[in-house]
Amino acid sequence: MLNQNNDLGLNSKGYLINFDAWNKDFALDIAKENNLELTECHWHIINFLRDYYLEYGVSPDPREIIKKLGKEIDHDLPCSRKRLEGLFSGGGCELACKIAGLPDCHCRGL
Repeated sequence: MLNQNNDLGLNSKGYLINFDAWNKDFALDIAKENNLELTECHWHIINFLRDYYLEYGVSPDPREIIKKLGKEIDHDLPCSRKRLEGLFSGGGCELACKIAGLPDCHCRGL
């Protein structure tokens, strides 16, 4: 597990304290800890979460993620609206928010 006292600064729940300290290596480390290989679909969600947080200052509700990303997903990619709901299985929306470097998450499932 990533050291909670590391240079990136994780809170007691494992979320990154400083949103601006995030980098792709951090995302890959969190994903690896959770036996998750990040695909193009994962990165699409991660980038959406980061952009949404920058714009609104909060993490989006999972329904908002599905609603907005479901419209953007190319049907030729293995990213379907149905698949988005299970991409971060085991950790769901909370894991997605951690990997995206959000300082907290208010998820009920993704």
